Amino acid sequence: MNSPAEVLFSGVKLPPALPVVDHYAGTHKLILKALGLQAEMAQGGPPIFDVTCDCEDGAPVGGEREHAHMVAEVLLSSANAYGRAATRVHDVTHPHWRDDLEILVSAAGSCLAYVTFPKPGGVKDVQVQLEALREAERRAGLQREIPAHVLIETHGALREAWEIAALPGVESLDFGLMDFVSAHFGAIPGDAMKSPEQFRHPLVTRAKCEIVTAALAHGLLPSHNVCTELSDPEVIRADAQAARRLGFLRMWSIHPSQILPIVEAMRPDFAKLGIAVEILQAAADAGWGPIRHKDKLHDRASFRYYWQLLQAARTTGMLLPETVQGWFDE
Repeated sequence: MNSPAEVLFSGVKLPPALPVVDHYAGTHKLILKALGLQAEMAQGGPPIFDVTCDCEDGAPVGGEREHAHMVAEVLLSSANAYGRAATRVHDVTHPHWRDDLEILVSAAGSCLAYVTFPKPGGVKDVQVQLEALREAERRAGLQREIPAHVLIETHGALREAWEIAALPGVESLDFGLMDFVSAHFGAIPGDAMKSPEQFRHPLVTRAKCEIVTAALAHGLLPSHNVCTELSDPEVIRADAQAARRLGFLRMWSIHPSQILPIVEAMRPDFAKLGIAVEILQAAADAGWGPIRHKDKLHDRASFRYYWQLLQAARTTGMLLPETVQGWFDE
């Protein structure tokens, strides 16, 4: 029997069902700690967050090569048990970005979940780095293409976000709030780098909405910037809830204390989840034709919505009924 995704989204490119948290770690110690926590929080199921090993801000000046080799070794180790570890390389203006790619892809390309490209000035910069990534894969003899995540944090990248999203191989558009605010030469006040102003200032909210729209229109995942609060889970959770209301399906984390509040904020409401299961099971029994549920008509438009709720539940570690779980296993 076909799964709901095959029936309801035939011919449509859907955003990938990735974990809702992209956790950044820059040092050997913190990367290993993050991977250990990834396994612990998975509780035998799929991981609820990815780990991005940072070769940009995480690499010491003059020690970029050694840092990239260290990341490659960790990616190849048993610590990367789920294969959901990735890397951020240097931006296209940095002299070491090509070496980052060569070292990481040649040594650990087979288990690299994705590569994040920071600070592109526009679509041409992304194309240059994508071409270099594909060439590194060919030299390494890889039989797969490593997905690319692109940080939108400059005027040019925001202007060309739709063109960037249309590039083959791009999986996610990520918003870089702090660099974006800094690029405005003081026209956007500094308090827009955090809440509540990051969700109020018109230039910032415009950028976020444009990124979400461009990403979803091309079947990519829109990923929200970090929360600067490290200790108060309610602040972190509120930021993640606000990001989710804007349409972001994923959010960055920079400290282990942020992971669970973000996951909880991204989870669907349990009551809505129960309704989703009832409606989709009834729709499957009816051959995916229109149904009546509690005196309300439902057709494929609402079926798509409720299926996406189930996907969100699964990627945030919620338990699903066995009958529903079977749809994901097909």
